[in-house]
Amino acid sequence: MAVERPKLLIIPGASVPGHDLAEALRDRFEITVAEDGPASPATREATDVVLAPADRLPMIAAELANDRVTTLLNAIGEGVCLASAEGRFLWMNDFFAALDDSTQARVADIAREASAWFARESRQRGMRPGGEANEQGTPAVKFELSSDDDQRHFEVYVTPVPVRASASAEAPGLEGGSGQVAVAVRDMTASLRFRRKMDAIDRAGSELVSLEAEELRRMNAMERLKFIEHKIVQYTRDLLNFDHFAIFLVDVKDKKLQLVISSGLPSDIQDLDLFIEGEGSGISGMVASTGRSYICTDAGSDERYIPGLPGCRSSLTVPLRLHDRVIGVLDVESAKPGAFTKDDQQFAEIFARHIAIALHMLDLLVSERVQTNLAVSGRVQGELDEPLDDILREADEMLRSMATADPEGAAHLQRIRADVESIRARMKAVAGGPQTLLGVDRALQDRRRDPAFEGRRVLIADDAAKIRRVIGDVLRHRGCEVTICEDGAEAIEAIERQSEAFDLIISDIKMPDRNGYEVFAAAQRKNIETPVILMTGFGYDPHHSIVRASQEGLQSVLFKPFEIEQLLEQVRTVFSEKQRA
Repeated sequence: MAVERPKLLIIPGASVPGHDLAEALRDRFEITVAEDGPASPATREATDVVLAPADRLPMIAAELANDRVTTLLNAIGEGVCLASAEGRFLWMNDFFAALDDSTQARVADIAREASAWFARESRQRGMRPGGEANEQGTPAVKFELSSDDDQRHFEVYVTPVPVRASASAEAPGLEGGSGQVAVAVRDMTASLRFRRKMDAIDRAGSELVSLEAEELRRMNAMERLKFIEHKIVQYTRDLLNFDHFAIFLVDVKDKKLQLVISSGLPSDIQDLDLFIEGEGSGISGMVASTGRSYICTDAGSDERYIPGLPGCRSSLTVPLRLHDRVIGVLDVESAKPGAFTKDDQQFAEIFARHIAIALHMLDLLVSERVQTNLAVSGRVQGELDEPLDDILREADEMLRSMATADPEGAAHLQRIRADVESIRARMKAVAGGPQTLLGVDRALQDRRRDPAFEGRRVLIADDAAKIRRVIGDVLRHRGCEVTICEDGAEAIEAIERQSEAFDLIISDIKMPDRNGYEVFAAAQRKNIETPVILMTGFGYDPHHSIVRASQEGLQSVLFKPFEIEQLLEQVRTVFSEKQRA
């Protein structure tokens, strides 16, 4: 095996006979003879030993040093140059040389301005321009500039070059003094964009969770959800530049992901069952299961990807976290391959926290409304129990004494007693919350047929027997043909079984098997023009059926306990619109 020989560079001179030495040492060295002056930088860098006349050694050392400095300055990732007091560039590294002419010209103006400023400062301190630095170090000034198209942004640092008397001998053309300045140009485009994006996310997040009390008081639960939905769609589009996005929330009971808000999602996959598991439910199921974000750079070759946006080429999926708990996922898709970066992932994760907080606040508002209504209704009922009991006792005593002596007065007292019992029953109904309706007795007593209702086919689905019976009886009295279903599964079966679509579907949202949105979706599949009214207790919507259905044409929402007359008005509006159509 041949042994690699050291590399020897011979620079001929009067005292160094180049060719004679080369012949004598060729068996021990790999020799290069620089016959036409100094060797190239590459040759010098690759040399192990140099033989040269003594008067040439300082220059060779300087040349070698300058070559190494240039290599280092090209490797630092910033623009570096040496400029004269007039703004003329004496030397520049590769980064600076690659800048456009306009940017270089503006740097030259900066160098000229800085050199003049340094000269004035030196005179005021009693120093000659470019003199040695004091104990505080060489002064430096910072400037900021942008390219003409405002696409690149730079920080420019300028420092005066101290005078060195021996510099001209060691490195001709690079001698200091005479107002020369060293300029460093740092490209801040990426960091500035990152900072601006973070500021935008912070502003959007603050706006997202900024729910003014007065504004909320004017909204019901559906309006609040749509308000938040609008903000989320707007800010997600602005910040993440998506072609399609979807928010899924975790259904803890069924271990499934429920679609809540989406933009651009095809209707044929909105009912896709996604479970919270690492395998089999696509990227969203995996992210919900692991709590770790995922960038799909090529949807066509990623086995985990389940098609969403037609022509989707890449996606970004991040968890919605509330404290340490994953409550859902945010999925963003693009028609471009590799559209999302690690920075996009970081932006999405930060914004997803704001989304989680906003949705959690809505849940708290609904919960607060439920508890407040129940507490207030129960308290009022308790406060009225005693005086109502007193009225009933007094009425009973007077009825016993007047039963024969004053029949007319006794009848009057009997009506008072009935009214008191009605007050108590209605207060109990209000306190009962979503398990009851208001104004039922009056509505059931009215059996007048309504021409707008006559012959209309209505399906009613509610797991509360009393509510579905009351609504069914009231609508039958007014002329409707009513189909009663005890739960969502029975309602969906009835919708699919009918040859013609129903004229109206009234469904509760929370049922033990299939929820209100699933009933709504079945009605839409049968006939997209079928009107649907959803009902829910105090705005309770565990599967966010209201938002999902409202995006697709939901007619209205009623919040129990509601006045039965309110339902009749909604139904009358639906039938009037159908008649006009």
